[in-house]
Amino acid sequence: MKTFKILIMVLAISVALYEQVSDDKNIYITVIAIAVFMFGMMQLSAKTPSKNQQKEEEDVD
Repeated sequence: MKTFKILIMVLAISVALYEQVSDDKNIYITVIAIAVFMFGMMQLSAKTPSKNQQKEEEDVD
């Protein structure tokens, strides 16, 4: 599933970059592609633990 999300994100950024260099730019496609990329980054980074997680657990105790 992780590789699928990364593949979709690479595809979204590729589409956004392609739209930027094309002669007739479509802002809606670019915005949607960036939104898909940001959503994918949010999903992938949600599993990364925080640096302050241990400190926050000590503060609770």
